[in-house]
Amino acid sequence: MKKILVIATRQIGDVLLTTPLIRAARRQWPEAQIDVIGLAGTLGMLKGNPDIHSLITTHPAKGWRDTLEVLGTIWKRYDLALVTQPSDRAHLIGWAASRRHRSGIIPAKNSSNWWKKRILSHVVISDGDEGAQHVVMEKMALLAPWHTAVAEDTRVQPPPAQTLPTQLDALITPQAIVVHAPSMWPYKQWPIAHFRQLVVQLIEAGYQVVLTGSASQVDKDCIQQLHDVAPSPQLIDSSGQLNFNQLVGLFQRARLYIGPDTSVTHLAAASGIRVLTLFGPTNPVRWGPWPSAPDIRQAYVPHSLEQKVHNITLLQGAMACVPCSKAGCENHTQSRSDCLNSISSGRVYQMVQNLL
Repeated sequence: MKKILVIATRQIGDVLLTTPLIRAARRQWPEAQIDVIGLAGTLGMLKGNPDIHSLITTHPAKGWRDTLEVLGTIWKRYDLALVTQPSDRAHLIGWAASRRHRSGIIPAKNSSNWWKKRILSHVVISDGDEGAQHVVMEKMALLAPWHTAVAEDTRVQPPPAQTLPTQLDALITPQAIVVHAPSMWPYKQWPIAHFRQLVVQLIEAGYQVVLTGSASQVDKDCIQQLHDVAPSPQLIDSSGQLNFNQLVGLFQRARLYIGPDTSVTHLAAASGIRVLTLFGPTNPVRWGPWPSAPDIRQAYVPHSLEQKVHNITLLQGAMACVPCSKAGCENHTQSRSDCLNSISSGRVYQMVQNLL
């Protein structure tokens, strides 16, 4: 293969989880040009990745005009298209990109499977959110027809670290713990009151707490509720100041990262820092942060109060319904998640003490 296109048109964390696949493709075809197409605002996770030649951005919100422009840019220019998620649009892009080989993921049952199977050279059937295979390994299966050896390195590749802004860099101490409080969706949000209690305990124990988050209003509103816990430099708010490369630089300076089921947690896991993550209804077998060891194939079981794999410690609630793989108790993105709410700040703090 001389030219390969990876279609990763999903959210930020899922884009990052394509990097083991990209690395495997690079090792299979060392001289190939490997490009990645993804949604606007998500490809920063791949900035500086040495296995990638170029990043192509698509803007679905602009409608068919953007789609036609993208198709014109990539039309039959690739020998292999790797479609890493099952949406119709992703498979349309894969069909347009390659005249020779297309390998793609499709759901077990879907009304559009018939035409996707007709255009694919190799089909990977997705387990779905309740499945028993992590999405990292599911994506790796896209190379099965060409990559027969068991992959020797399944680590997720974080973007290269960059130095922190000067003022922030001067404040970070060796006792820093990174706390990421915001979640994109309420059903994944550990209660901010719990975060507040945890931050108080950490600072009283002599740790420095560095808060992370995006520049979005949702993240700002969440983090604002923690500002009065302690003054700087005991408590530092870095939200909206760091790109993904600088976040990796921050993780390399800190002792521990604490966060929920979110893309930044996947990034922290890949960077190698100790990660303490809080999971609610999401199935960790499918979506748990991927450990930074090179030989992981299966990291988690569906439910255990505490799971430790390499640099990751994952906590879940005790309820029998965990994980339900739904969007919270009411099965919508604004729902509560009783299992997540049941994880107390005291339990999390005790785990911090055990880890450090």
